[in-house]
Amino acid sequence: MVRTQIRERGIRDQRVLAAMLEVPRHEFVQESLQADAYEDRPLPIGAGQTISQPYIVAVMLEYLRLQPTDRVLEVGTGSGYVTALLSRICGEVYSVERHAELAAAAEATLARLGYSNVKIRAGDGGQGWPEYAPFDAIVVSAATSEVPPALFAQLREGGRMVVPVGPSASQQLQLIRKVNGQPEVQVMEGCRFVPLVEGESG
Repeated sequence: MVRTQIRERGIRDQRVLAAMLEVPRHEFVQESLQADAYEDRPLPIGAGQTISQPYIVAVMLEYLRLQPTDRVLEVGTGSGYVTALLSRICGEVYSVERHAELAAAAEATLARLGYSNVKIRAGDGGQGWPEYAPFDAIVVSAATSEVPPALFAQLREGGRMVVPVGPSASQQLQLIRKVNGQPEVQVMEGCRFVPLVEGESG
């Protein structure tokens, strides 16, 4: 997977590549889909959500230029796969998942596999996790029509955010930097994510 789908398509961040070699993607999908776990496509994980295509995950993480000391917020824990990758690249990972059953399953999987520098909670991802802000980087694994203001507010000065922005049929990945308190937006490439569900969790 890493050689043909990730490295050969231009991903150069060695820490991203190393994490993707280390983290067992099949552990984050249901047993009946484990034979497909290393294909370059999203897979269903329940609650109408998916585990993202490996290549687009690698692209998003490379854009963030993550460092070993970074404190990172992930919006949309899903299966916990990206959470696990972040835990191997960064110092602290805080992840918010709208669906309580997915948050609980991801937390159990990550604990079983020994990823200890992560915290997960069920809640409204659009509100972030202000108790642990500011964050050096934020990765949003769900599409939104516009960047939630609460997330940008929780980004430190000089911090980076990657978020899919656009309607449900297709979006553009945006790389957003906080420069003098203002967003500096770079539109990257096309993508397709499930929508970010905002509002009270339940």
